[in-house]
Amino acid sequence: MATEIHESAEALLPSGHLKPREGDFFNIDAALTEEERAVRDSVRRFVDEKVLPIIGKHYVDGTFPEHLIPEMADLGVFGANLPEEYGCAGLNSVAYGLIMQELERGDSGIRSFASVQGALVMYPIYAFGSEEQRREWLPKMARGEVIGCFGLTEPDYGSNPSGMITRAREQKDGTWVINGAKMWITNGSRAKVAVVWAKTNDDDSDKSIRGFVVPTDTKGFRARDQKGKLSLRASDTSELVLEDVHLPADAILPKSGGLKSPLMCLTQARYGISWGALGAAIACYEEAVRYAKNRVMFDKPIGAFQIQQVRLADMLTEIVKGQLVSLHLGRMKDIGTFTPQQVSLAKRNNVSIATDIAREARRLLGANGILAEYSAMRHMANLESVYTYEGTHDVHSLILGQAITGLNAFK
Repeated sequence: MATEIHESAEALLPSGHLKPREGDFFNIDAALTEEERAVRDSVRRFVDEKVLPIIGKHYVDGTFPEHLIPEMADLGVFGANLPEEYGCAGLNSVAYGLIMQELERGDSGIRSFASVQGALVMYPIYAFGSEEQRREWLPKMARGEVIGCFGLTEPDYGSNPSGMITRAREQKDGTWVINGAKMWITNGSRAKVAVVWAKTNDDDSDKSIRGFVVPTDTKGFRARDQKGKLSLRASDTSELVLEDVHLPADAILPKSGGLKSPLMCLTQARYGISWGALGAAIACYEEAVRYAKNRVMFDKPIGAFQIQQVRLADMLTEIVKGQLVSLHLGRMKDIGTFTPQQVSLAKRNNVSIATDIAREARRLLGANGILAEYSAMRHMANLESVYTYEGTHDVHSLILGQAITGLNAFK
């Protein structure tokens, strides 16, 4: 017993906090609950054992590792922060964020798959759907039996979703007919259900935007994969075409209304991205540290040279800052005091620093940094997409500018 007490005491800092793990420079672990650490560690093991050994080949081949879907469902990553009564894990926002961090430590395409499934399809069905829609779709999606996609962006309307052309016209019998096209849709070609956003009248007002649950086997619905991608290659990206797609009256998400509804979904996804980007940054940083310690040049490890130590110090500093931002944002989200503008700051900052870290890690690795057996260049290319989607870096800058000045630069 005395030995156990001594070992327990040694595990504590004078402040009473647990000693930080290796690589956890600011002892973020001490700010997490036991459940949050357990969730993170279980997903971390999954990524280490199942994702990292195969993701390089899938990236080069341009294929999504679909065999991982059942295991991801078993881990509870789909809609992890939605209620247990719908078959979801019922986790808090920080645990959800840690899941996104670990998945993107594997690859942005893996995190994007889970993020779209949970934040962009399951969330709107939960937030804006009827109880019947929740019961029909959420348990099957949580189990990975049904994959979903989110149709908002259009070929000519990305950063300006209010300009969408897609129309849903109500028929005399209360049914709906949708016509339009959506672009850059993750999971589009493998989805069994799509949440599609459309205007419901001809006055071009964004107030008429409503969400619809569209089974993808409905006549007139087509999905075509985007070819030629140099980023997110281990992810399905599609164009959706809807030509006279007839839907029953109960296909509409009854609580949706106006542009604010899809933007609320994007806020959920952007929050997860703020954590996910940190996962990519951590992967690049840890790879750079290992390489710097083992790569010998001029008779000593390159980590002994000042220029590489400065690189690593800059990487670590930005990761710690990003972790603290996302952690505090998650705590505010759980008590309902966060704002979309705060999410914009987190997404904008963390994706930007992750992109810089991936580039600097690639440079530290020298010629080896371009090989698929290392992760830095894959993450670097992926993060260019993450930098652009869910609101570009510049759009989030203007969101923050409006919050600061009260002046709207979008009009």
